Amino acid sequence: MTLTEEIRALKRQKNAVILAHTYQPGPVQDAADYVGDSYGLSVEATRTPADVIVFCGVMFMAETAAILNPSRAVLIPAPDAGCPMADMIEPADLVELKNRHPGHIVICYVNSTARIKALSDICCTSSNALKIVRQVSPDRGIIFIPDRHLGSWIEEQTGGKMVLWNGCCPTHARITPAMMRDAKQRHPGAAVLIHPEAPKESRDLADHVLSTGGMCSLVEKDPGTDYIVATETGIIHTLRTRNPSKRFHAVSDRIVCPNMKKTTVELVRDTLRGTAGVKVTIPEETARLAVRSLREMLRLSA
Repeated sequence: MTLTEEIRALKRQKNAVILAHTYQPGPVQDAADYVGDSYGLSVEATRTPADVIVFCGVMFMAETAAILNPSRAVLIPAPDAGCPMADMIEPADLVELKNRHPGHIVICYVNSTARIKALSDICCTSSNALKIVRQVSPDRGIIFIPDRHLGSWIEEQTGGKMVLWNGCCPTHARITPAMMRDAKQRHPGAAVLIHPEAPKESRDLADHVLSTGGMCSLVEKDPGTDYIVATETGIIHTLRTRNPSKRFHAVSDRIVCPNMKKTTVELVRDTLRGTAGVKVTIPEETARLAVRSLREMLRLSA
């Protein structure tokens, strides 16, 4: 029995579904039932009839799936796959920020821990953050955490000001203007897509600022055939799989998230076997509070 066949058999046996983020290694994406961005994965997690969700991503994503699906077992094959951005703000930091800005609405990026979501009013992803912020009354101040780059991009689009936390994605922060210019020289005429987690000076050199899901949607509809992609390199596999007649170039082969690469197909199989991975558990009170911000996200994004 091949590895692929074994995974399929184990899924049937366990009534399991495999969800994978677009930054996951190509073989993991190929083994998944659904591949998407953080928002798409959040929605898919609530729709699946499976008893077991094997979440191929980083811990905050698996936590989100567990919070939204308390009756299902959510397993993460690589439990040490963390997110440096999520670790850049602690609950005590957010409490202090709220005390300094009473009455402000707290919008937390999904790249945050369950404890931070529990202290927030609304959660968001890069694909729905702008839509959500635009629905908040301009009379209400907004605390936006933890990504200052995504926050600054939202400010540019709305013309408003928010209280931003000084967090960022170390992987996207490595995307420099020099890197962007070099890629454009190597691939003249290619449309340049960049993630809003990248710094402003690099975003300003792109044609489109989009979430990973937004990139996939644009490419599928766009008549163009050549693209420079300025985000984590894993998405190149997703784009090529869905658009085999088009050409995709990573802005740099160095834009790799080490945590996203910790999951392997062998770990996925072993998680289904019960010999690897862990079940994601959230303290009951934390989950009860955190689910409110996630449900508000889903409501405002509908």
